[in-house]
Amino acid sequence: MEPIEGMVFLILGMWMFLTSRRRNVFKMRLMAAKQITAKKNKRVWELLQRSEDDDITRFARRRTRMYHILQSRRHRPSVWTFNRASEWWGVIVPGFTNTQWLENFRMSEETFIYLCNKLRPAMERRDTNFCVCVPLKKRVAIALWKLATGSEYRSVGHLFGASISTVCRCVQEFCAAAETLLIPEQICFPDQERFKEMAAYIENRWGFPQCIGAIDGSHIPIIAPQDYHCDYFKRKGWHSIILQGVVDGKGLFWNVFTGLPGSLHDARVLRLSTLWEVASRGNHIPASTNNIAGVNVGYYVLGDSAYPLQNWLLKPFIDTGWLTAEQRFYNMKISRARVVVENAFGRLKGRWREALMRYLNS
Repeated sequence: MEPIEGMVFLILGMWMFLTSRRRNVFKMRLMAAKQITAKKNKRVWELLQRSEDDDITRFARRRTRMYHILQSRRHRPSVWTFNRASEWWGVIVPGFTNTQWLENFRMSEETFIYLCNKLRPAMERRDTNFCVCVPLKKRVAIALWKLATGSEYRSVGHLFGASISTVCRCVQEFCAAAETLLIPEQICFPDQERFKEMAAYIENRWGFPQCIGAIDGSHIPIIAPQDYHCDYFKRKGWHSIILQGVVDGKGLFWNVFTGLPGSLHDARVLRLSTLWEVASRGNHIPASTNNIAGVNVGYYVLGDSAYPLQNWLLKPFIDTGWLTAEQRFYNMKISRARVVVENAFGRLKGRWREALMRYLNS
């Protein structure tokens, strides 16, 4: 461990030395530019003062000369951006292994490149005559680092060599682009073939025929809103927004609904969601039935005891202390199958806690 720690301290020392040196050089160049500009302005002012004592002819000649001097001056571009160090992103990150990519950015490098290509139409910028834009990969990396770690804007800016406002814009534009381009593609209602695959997978793993997933809700903490803040205050003592999700047997979300205050009951959230509307009408969930013990059973999802019992939603028996052995066994089987949605929410919160808070607060 000592050689590794020594290497880390050596890299950090070199980075700090290069950063301080570049700042000193930048200050010296800026001071020299200001001195040259001051000298030229002083020369023009002296010419103007001398012209007041001369005759009209000499004044005209000097005015013409002054005009040519002003025209021949080189207009230096005004310094409105700081020279920031970005050696960590430009030197260290390209040498990351797959494990380091997963630890730092919560995804592999291949997934990162795929994400950049998907978000390119919404996040890529062009260079201008006054400023060089932040590259697309760097913009996406800034947003991923902020959403994965929850670090302050200032810390993220120092790490990537960007300003606080640039980091804020990258995060906001990334969330908006993901909502517009990724969610319709990644989270959508399955088709007939996909429903069959999900039902077969769950039946083989947990023994529930015709089951296409599990539903559950999770509270996402938020900053208390100014209006109707009491509606968002949940019984555990903090403000939240409810995120309702339905996953398949592999833990992949295929329906989400969010935005309602945290004080609402799970059954109320379900009745106000789009899933209740489409499932009640039967437009999106196909009416494919299977005869089980003389009963035609269609597709259904599994929920906990807080949800209402429907022909497309099964829930465990309420434990009143008088359940039969068959009913207790049924409840145990549902609990084992429903753990897939609880694990899905656990992975989502553990990996993208800051992303959930930012998306739901927007």
